[in-house]
Amino acid sequence: MAVPKRKSSKSRTSRRKVQNMKRKIALAGFDTESGAPSLPHRVCPTTGKYRGRQVVTVSDSDE
Repeated sequence: MAVPKRKSSKSRTSRRKVQNMKRKIALAGFDTESGAPSLPHRVCPTTGKYRGRQVVTVSDSDE
């Protein structure tokens, strides 16, 4: 089994760990009907549809 020859410094260890702690950017897709950006596997906030089916009734806030 491989054993390190020297002790890893604290800065080297934290530099390696920080790469995995970076925040991942959520990629937004675009709704085919409204063209609004929406997150994957979520109901579209403007139309209330998910995978082509109406799941949520969206009321207009202009009234």
